[in-house]
Amino acid sequence: MRIRTLNYPFVTEAARILNAGVSKSLILHGNVQDLFFLPSQNAELRKASPASQDCVPREGQGGKEAKNFLALLPSCPLAPNPNSEFRIPNSGGDYVPLIPFLTTKWQVKGIIILVYELNGIVRFVNNADREKVKRAWVAWRTGYNANRSIQGLLDETERRDIMASIGEEFEKNLLDAIGNPTVALELLRQFTLCSRSKAANGSPFLEENLLILIEAADMLIPAGDGDISRLSQADRHRISIIQDWFSDPGFMNGDDSVVLITELKSLINQRVSKLPQVVTVEISSPDETARKHFISWFRRQQPKGKPLKLWCNQAEFATLTAGLSIHALRQILVEACYTRKKLAPKDVIAKVEEFIQSQLGEDVVEFEKPEHTLKDLVGFKRLIAFLEEELIPRFKATGSEALPGAVVCGPIGSGKTYIFEAVAGVLGIPVLTLKNIRSMWFGQTDVIFERLKRTLEALGKVLIFVDEADTQFGSIGPQAHETERRLTGKIQAMMSDPKLRGKVIWLLMTARIHLLSPDIRRPGRVGDLIIPVLDPEDEDRKEFLKWALKGIMDEGQACSEASPMPKAYGNGGACPPSTTPAEHQLEQLEQLTTGYSAASFASLRSELLAKAKGGKLAIEAVIEIVNDHLPPAIALARRYQTLQALVNCTRRSLLPDPNVTDEAREKWGAELRKLEAMGI
Repeated sequence: MRIRTLNYPFVTEAARILNAGVSKSLILHGNVQDLFFLPSQNAELRKASPASQDCVPREGQGGKEAKNFLALLPSCPLAPNPNSEFRIPNSGGDYVPLIPFLTTKWQVKGIIILVYELNGIVRFVNNADREKVKRAWVAWRTGYNANRSIQGLLDETERRDIMASIGEEFEKNLLDAIGNPTVALELLRQFTLCSRSKAANGSPFLEENLLILIEAADMLIPAGDGDISRLSQADRHRISIIQDWFSDPGFMNGDDSVVLITELKSLINQRVSKLPQVVTVEISSPDETARKHFISWFRRQQPKGKPLKLWCNQAEFATLTAGLSIHALRQILVEACYTRKKLAPKDVIAKVEEFIQSQLGEDVVEFEKPEHTLKDLVGFKRLIAFLEEELIPRFKATGSEALPGAVVCGPIGSGKTYIFEAVAGVLGIPVLTLKNIRSMWFGQTDVIFERLKRTLEALGKVLIFVDEADTQFGSIGPQAHETERRLTGKIQAMMSDPKLRGKVIWLLMTARIHLLSPDIRRPGRVGDLIIPVLDPEDEDRKEFLKWALKGIMDEGQACSEASPMPKAYGNGGACPPSTTPAEHQLEQLEQLTTGYSAASFASLRSELLAKAKGGKLAIEAVIEIVNDHLPPAIALARRYQTLQALVNCTRRSLLPDPNVTDEAREKWGAELRKLEAMGI
């Protein structure tokens, strides 16, 4: 069976950096805990040059002359070649963790690969390489070339004793490095010194170049809280070792390379990660092609008695699993095969939500599942028409016609969140509510953001719903905290990232739009569309009033001019209690509810239902309840928020009066300044 090998961009990028000599110190970060596809080593290469069959370097490429050691990779069957096809016998390869994947991909002649894991030893991938390094170490430490006849002052016995002693020292150093990362790092640094050193006759002590992979680098040289004096002495010592190592001109201009591996680059101490000679390469979460490849591979591995049953084809299933790692995807498939049940969409959606929340934290994001749609809204006829005709189609679009997002503003209680939850329900895409991406711990805000960005890039299309956005994204001015400025700057960059346009939609809710950074409100970000949601007026207010009374009053005989309302309620004369408001009674209720917000009408309806106790209320009782209501003392604050929504609105058609003049807009500004002078 033929299978096209996966092309992992991070492998190609790392090879390019090391080949070109851009850097000899690399940080691999991102999806480092996942599984990666490694084709069978006995794969038959269909599209390759004859010289690539045995991976033997061309003349002049081997050993120390191969300054760009990964230049060997494009002519090797294990190299990342997107045009290669493999005829795979049996399983055709396997999915393996990152370290085995890299050590196999980068295992070529002229390269010695060492791996250091925090809970393990300094490991040579090939046992024979251990002896090569040992011989070079002995020669380097004695100052002799062990491969030549030695002439000196010492007799043969003394030379053998000294070399044996240094050989024992080499073994002891490897043993001492177990469980002692400081010793391990210094030993690895010494190995690179040995590797680039030469004997008196100019020949190198070690013919091969070293490639050192260091796992869990963030635990070896942690970022801490930013103050290096707060780190332990051992941590500071390791930071000093690596800083000196990577800054050594001999190492920077040499042929050896070091790769630090960590999930998040922000967890590595900045004294190392921000060195100008250190380059970072991100391992992205699996895209749709990678997930499709794994599903196909997994399905072929299943025995006949335990087939994988899907409700759709593999391509559709791969699309729905956007956001999952290969590990998480494997868990779904393994469980489905074990239970022999057909996977359903709800199972996959639940797994995606569980996985993303586990990565980011339940206090950071939450999956929103709106149960209401635009049909459930009351009033706001013009706004709903705009949402249906312009906003939703542009949210569903991809490419340059897609909106990066929108800001929804207006006074507290105007119904912003409820309305746009309905919009989210109509879109039919995952809705992530951003709860809190700040952390009280130093550096953790950057960690959360890195994970959030990686998650969003992996999802096919997602809506980010941010309530109280002014508290989530603050200012970037000089008064703001450094973390605040950095976070807001990163969010702004993500909003305008061309790669995410049409994939990630930002929907920001705020009653205090003036507190949002002007950089967020600019065109090209959510400032493309700023939508005011104001208190209902005219016909909209009638709709709200009818909704508040719905189900509380029966249809029956209404008061008329012949039988007007009681004197206590105006219009003089008596009228028998009625459960259906007449037009003039509605008008009076409208007058009594002047200034009511959507939240006020919802509160009124709740109280009417409570008073009715499952029954009905007469109009007189309703008026009495409305008369008893007193608004909270927040009128000036709400007026200020309303004016801010009006002056920041980016569509005339969304203003109460689309024909508003510049003079009227100037009056809004003057009123704002007056309220600010009052301390509002």
